[in-house]
Amino acid sequence: MKEIKAYSNVLELIGNTPLLQLNRITSQMKGNFYAKVEGFNPGHSAKDRIALHIIEKAEKQGILKPGDTIIETTSGNTGFSIAMVSVLKGYKCILAVSSKSSKDKIDMLRTMGATVHVCPAHVAADDPRSYYEVAKRLHSEIADSVYINQYFNTLNIEAHYESTGPEIWNQTNGQITHLVACSGTGGTISGTARFLKEQNPDVKVIGIDAYGSVLQKYHQTREFDKNEIYPYRIEGLGKNLIPAATDFDSIDAFIKVTDEDSAHAARELARTEGIFAGYTSGAAVQGLKQLNEEGVFDKDSVVVVILPDHGSRYMSKIYSDEWMEQQGFMDAEKEVEENSVR
Repeated sequence: MKEIKAYSNVLELIGNTPLLQLNRITSQMKGNFYAKVEGFNPGHSAKDRIALHIIEKAEKQGILKPGDTIIETTSGNTGFSIAMVSVLKGYKCILAVSSKSSKDKIDMLRTMGATVHVCPAHVAADDPRSYYEVAKRLHSEIADSVYINQYFNTLNIEAHYESTGPEIWNQTNGQITHLVACSGTGGTISGTARFLKEQNPDVKVIGIDAYGSVLQKYHQTREFDKNEIYPYRIEGLGKNLIPAATDFDSIDAFIKVTDEDSAHAARELARTEGIFAGYTSGAAVQGLKQLNEEGVFDKDSVVVVILPDHGSRYMSKIYSDEWMEQQGFMDAEKEVEENSVR
């Protein structure tokens, strides 16, 4: 029998995502712009990388054994990736999910066999109802369980240092001048930044944060300011605590984006570039626009923006006109603008 060129399972498809040149959405910007499209991972997000890396490290260290239970806090994407890896490796999966997560994400998690606990989003991190505390409680109650704890697990950084960073460096032939990436747990931006700055310390790394999050203020002052915290809609971006998985020293600056602008940027990305990406990706593109307006780039800039998620997770949110209208995001001017290109 001749060799059949097939992968053993979906885990072999993780990483080596494409770098795509952005053309239309950046046509009025100075520089050369490329998107690292993480939605091409089998679990449709950058979180596949950390799920596989952290779980396989735990296996090698003897922390995870066959039949054990994996517990994690998630806004949805990490949870899906962990559930996917758990299916193939034979682990039970329990997820504490923020109520801010889209219904699409929660349904997908359950479809992958995970037990899901939906926790209120707008409570303090140390509130017993928060998804952080619920996950900790479940871990303490369930025998033979492992809590991934992506916000405080430095393997989160290591996963991207060993994969995303080298991929971008090789794909740009070392010509990258700017990395633009969203920051939630901080693993993606921190690990990628560490690798790129080791190759060229002049690479500028800019994090995208949300209004209502503490990250930008902490980066500037190294002080946690709870007055920065208020509810916002973007999932997987920003934080109401300081994640240990964020290497603030590897990040040169942060810029904040709004819920509304980020939602429209994601929709514009689909209409102009044919890239169907998620809400957090929209935030990254909106950050790109604002940085351009601030004159951060010039004609020689080689800018890579990481698009961390896929649009299929947000059908009931940013890709629903009804949801957009409910949020007050579809004013007359924007509706005319969007309908004109349909």
